[in-house]
Amino acid sequence: MATTRPWTIARQLFVLQALVVTALVAIGTAGAVLLARDDTEQAAIDQVTAIAQAVAHNPLVVEAVRGSDPSKVLQPYTESVRHATKTDFIVIMAPDRTRFTHTRPELIGRPFIGSIQDALDGGTVIETSVGTLGESVRTVVPVRDGGGAVIALVSVGIVTDALDQRLLARTPAVAIPTALALLLAAAGSWLLSRRLRRQTHGLGPAEMTRMYEYHDAVLHSVREGLVVADRSGRVTLVNDEGRRLLGDGDLPPEISELLASKTAVEDEPVLAGDRILVANQRVIHSEGQTVGTVLTLRDHTELRALTGELDSVRGLTEALRSQAHESANRLHTVLTMVELGRTEEAVRLATAELEVAQQLTDQVVGALSEPALAALLLGKSAQAAERGVQLVVDDASRLDSTPLPSRDLLTVVGNLVDNALEAVAGTEPPREVTVLVLESGGEIVVRVGDTGPGLASADAFQRGWSTKAEGRGLGLALVKQVADRHGGTIDVVRAPAGGASITVRLPVRPRPAPGAELRPKPESTAGSGLPAEPGAL
Repeated sequence: MATTRPWTIARQLFVLQALVVTALVAIGTAGAVLLARDDTEQAAIDQVTAIAQAVAHNPLVVEAVRGSDPSKVLQPYTESVRHATKTDFIVIMAPDRTRFTHTRPELIGRPFIGSIQDALDGGTVIETSVGTLGESVRTVVPVRDGGGAVIALVSVGIVTDALDQRLLARTPAVAIPTALALLLAAAGSWLLSRRLRRQTHGLGPAEMTRMYEYHDAVLHSVREGLVVADRSGRVTLVNDEGRRLLGDGDLPPEISELLASKTAVEDEPVLAGDRILVANQRVIHSEGQTVGTVLTLRDHTELRALTGELDSVRGLTEALRSQAHESANRLHTVLTMVELGRTEEAVRLATAELEVAQQLTDQVVGALSEPALAALLLGKSAQAAERGVQLVVDDASRLDSTPLPSRDLLTVVGNLVDNALEAVAGTEPPREVTVLVLESGGEIVVRVGDTGPGLASADAFQRGWSTKAEGRGLGLALVKQVADRHGGTIDVVRAPAGGASITVRLPVRPRPAPGAELRPKPESTAGSGLPAEPGAL
């Protein structure tokens, strides 16, 4: 069984407008017709009154009324005037209603039908009455002699049929504007309904209501943040998840910049407070014009943290693999030298290798009591060696147990070292990265310097900046996030010999540390307890 589709909003609006416009035009036309009829009737009254007054004041009429046979003189005269003025009758009568003239000669001498009392009293009678010619608009005025006495009456009239004919003659003046108004209103309603149908995609009220309810339910239930902005970049809609991710205050600068860019992005990492979000943005176009943007956000904070830990483990595994490979090569060399009978040289080589490895391990472990940080630097040292980069841990490094979360400390040190290794990779020797981790003056200082091409301080800590060619890094931005969270500072300077040095200061709560002293370093720890700037590292 076929079902009738409900009318769309556009069709309902068109029909409603057509009915309203038709009713208004009909009312206006009726009013115009009534006004025109009143105007026609008033014009007829003015006409017959003027003609009656002119006839009544004519000396010929006064003299003929006094004569013995008034009809003989007045009948030709009134007929000529009637034809000239296009009226229907002109009757001159005695005060007793006896007609001296009439359009139909056989009615002369008979009494006049109609009101004459006001005229006998010296006034004017104006009325619509039924006479021998049918319904007519007539007037009756007195004829006075030289002394002012009423000696006769003059009645001039136009039948209403003639008035209707005059009104019909004016019909085009009313009908044409009415038809034009209807045509214009219909065309305007059709264009408006067509535009509305295009904008509403031909949906009816019930369909739009259901769509709104579905969309509202989706917006509240979807687990992705949704931000909708208009063409000026003003946010017009944020769903529940978006409010949770972005907060109820102002939008984070990174989100505002992304919305203002009006560019389509896919899986773009964005920092919003202490969250790492993945953004996808689509620009909305309508009829060739940009009408807004839709931004979706997914929370990848935990995933990024797990990925970072996985990368650290993977890097440490790779470093161990590299060390195992190098150890196997050196062990093979030592064994070969023993087989060749060069035992003393083999012992010296093995001892030297063990001393180098043990020296770095002793230095890092002795300076840094944080096991995770010590393991991180040892792993980064192996990675650097594999890349042909020398990773140097500054002798002034000293860090005992600290209230600073290990994850934040690893984020700062690991990302700064990774960025420095990327910066010096592929540059001319010497390729060196220097690391200082020190607790001094109620703050933890992390300084990483390199011999790379340098760092642009204005852009380095912005979202997506990276030393990599693809430029999608979050490392330095994460460092800035940690510094901001702990109320710390970041300083970027260019070393005199080339390269860059980044110093991050993270305040910590004061705590007693009896017997703990910084390892002295001549010419570098005086005053603030920090080594000189990058040129001295």
